[in-house]
Amino acid sequence: MGSRAVDCAIAGVVGVVATAGTLGASRHGHPAHPLDALAFVLVAVAAGALLWRRAAPLTVLTVTGAAALVFVLRGYGLGPIFLPLVVAFLTAAPRYRRWPMYALPAVGYAVIVWGVPWATGEPVPSTATAVGIGAWLLTLIAVAEVVRQRREAIRARRARERDAARVAEEERLRRASDERLDIARELHDVLAHSLSLINVQSGVALELLDSRPEQAGIALASIKDASRDALVQVHTMLQSLRHGTEAAPLTPAPSITDLDRLVAHARNAGIGVTTTVSGDPRAIPTGTDLAAARIVQESLTNVVRHSGRTTARVTVRFLPEVLEVEVDDDGRITEPPRPGAGITGMTERCRALGGTLTAAPRPGGGFRVLARLPLLRNESGVS
Repeated sequence: MGSRAVDCAIAGVVGVVATAGTLGASRHGHPAHPLDALAFVLVAVAAGALLWRRAAPLTVLTVTGAAALVFVLRGYGLGPIFLPLVVAFLTAAPRYRRWPMYALPAVGYAVIVWGVPWATGEPVPSTATAVGIGAWLLTLIAVAEVVRQRREAIRARRARERDAARVAEEERLRRASDERLDIARELHDVLAHSLSLINVQSGVALELLDSRPEQAGIALASIKDASRDALVQVHTMLQSLRHGTEAAPLTPAPSITDLDRLVAHARNAGIGVTTTVSGDPRAIPTGTDLAAARIVQESLTNVVRHSGRTTARVTVRFLPEVLEVEVDDDGRITEPPRPGAGITGMTERCRALGGTLTAAPRPGGGFRVLARLPLLRNESGVS
């Protein structure tokens, strides 16, 4: 049932009860003035005003109060004419400040006990009647306070629910943003690494196509392998984006424990890559392993793109609390690496895991990338 239907039902019930009660009170109470058409008009106006009690509570309270006051001043007696006023008061009081609203019953008490007898010349109510009216008004104030507390509790609960929903939505958006950032970083790493190697190998193939066709064939085979791996990985990531779920990888994820596979494309591009592993190799969380592998690939991609054909050294150190990944080259920087997506992506990977990354020219020549990834914080599987 809608709120408008509820208001209509309340107004109807109050009107019927007030009318019937007024008739009964007139028969047994011996009012100073017998009931006439005005009495029933006042009851109807007071009950009908309740139709707008939600839209204009103060106006309805004023109308019902005025109707009750005229009813009493006309000498129709005390009785159910106050029922619409009670409903209007219980509707308005919880919505506005306490003390202005709760002062109204005190004013009403003074009007009924002293004001009406003074205006009509009737005797002042007895002490018992005055005490009864006072107790009834105090009960009315208590009920209004209960209604106010209930409304405030409902409002507070709804505010908490809105806040919880807002926090949940913000968390969902944050996770979605992080996932998009991870996918963008993966796309950059895959494409930049593969396309850089394809570019170098295609140049080699063009140079050797006539003089040393067998070497050109090796370069073309490397291009084929690099492009196939890139296409497979990009396809996997696009499937994940399209379906909104983690797609099953079509090729094994790169791992820092498989250095030969990580550096294979760089070696095929003509870079003399040596690898060294020190410390106590052990299983590491997937996120840390992937980040370390991508850092090696991106660093070797920069060697291919910026330092010319040279040698590079990849060193992996398993320390008690930290995994260190260091990539050095001895080449001449022909095109200084810009602080773009490559280095930025490696730095973001490290920071996401609580690690650090430095990438800068070496004092003796060449370039060095050094990543330090914490292990203890991630031993529980957080990656």
